[in-house]
Amino acid sequence: MKRPLEGLLVLEFCQFLAGPLAGLKLADLGARVIKIERPLKGEACRQLAIKNLFVEKDSFLFHTINRNKESYAADLKNPADLENVKKLIAKADIMTHNFRPGVMEKIGLDFESVKQVNPKIIYGVVSGYGNKGPWANKPGQDLLVQSLSGLTQLTGTQNDGPVPFGLSVADTMCGNHLVQGLLAGLLKRAKTGKGVLVEVSLLESTLDLQFEVLTTYLNDGGKLPQRSAVRGNGHAYLSAPYGLYQTNDGYLALAMGNLPVIASAIGCNVSKHYTESAQWFEKRDEIGTLFAEIILQKNTSEWLSILENAGIWCSPVLNYQEVFEQNAVKQAGVIQTLAVGENLEIRTTRSPIKINEANLYSAKAAPKVGADNIVLSEEFNLKSI
Repeated sequence: MKRPLEGLLVLEFCQFLAGPLAGLKLADLGARVIKIERPLKGEACRQLAIKNLFVEKDSFLFHTINRNKESYAADLKNPADLENVKKLIAKADIMTHNFRPGVMEKIGLDFESVKQVNPKIIYGVVSGYGNKGPWANKPGQDLLVQSLSGLTQLTGTQNDGPVPFGLSVADTMCGNHLVQGLLAGLLKRAKTGKGVLVEVSLLESTLDLQFEVLTTYLNDGGKLPQRSAVRGNGHAYLSAPYGLYQTNDGYLALAMGNLPVIASAIGCNVSKHYTESAQWFEKRDEIGTLFAEIILQKNTSEWLSILENAGIWCSPVLNYQEVFEQNAVKQAGVIQTLAVGENLEIRTTRSPIKINEANLYSAKAAPKVGADNIVLSEEFNLKSI
């Protein structure tokens, strides 16, 4: 199957997660992505591990983000290496970087300089907080950005204090936003024939992630979000009974819906006490407590049968082991296996996008540092390093 971005050449001067994740998404869609890495050590994420898991000296995290890419090792401070990199840039459609502000200017690979080499380049920049302003030089790290963006005030209960997400949500959102900007840049270039500068930041992406609740905050007199005191409430701005409830043998998720209808289905008489819909939010802790006492009395499967038959949106709450036992997940084919060296394999997720009804699986795992130097030197007439 021909993928939509086949024929597109991307140079990735990125490390860690947001920038490389954008490259991963482009590669999954068919682009040829070449990582420009330091000789020997490569990019820093090769040594950044989750649970200290490594395969062939590179972290599983690195392999997760860098499948389907090539690696060209070059010392950007070395004039000969830099000249080779500029030859690659001259042939590229896109280049991305997430260096600190000022680094690419010193090297001579900032947007204005690169346009002299390739006037049609789509130039993507990832930063923590933008390239200008009082936070420009702060470390752009996911937990710090979550903390600085207000995101940690939305999860958990009002008694928990700030609660961060259990994954790199700022990096992930920013990487996806970069892809959107780069693809928009390609469309703009197709109309004008000129290069485009695309800039994203972890901070702005994380604020954009919160656009629903921030719009509420900005139009509600500046009132801060008030998390429920009842554990399992799923949203600081939604009414009861939205949230997670413990059952006799597990947990049940209840989505938004008509409170009297849901209450009637579970046998909780609230109609006399909470007659106005505004009370469903104002008294959500009281309502949540009433629901919790009743839902605890039956098994999850019993509640699912009762609620689903009543047309009420609900689901069990699954852990990873249970998730991958579900036929819906199995049939989706979300897991792929990649060969890493001899007799070594890793399992990871695939691209979530289908093209012409076909899943996008990867052909190759992440490369070793400089694995493609020889091939690329021959193809692009580069000097041997």
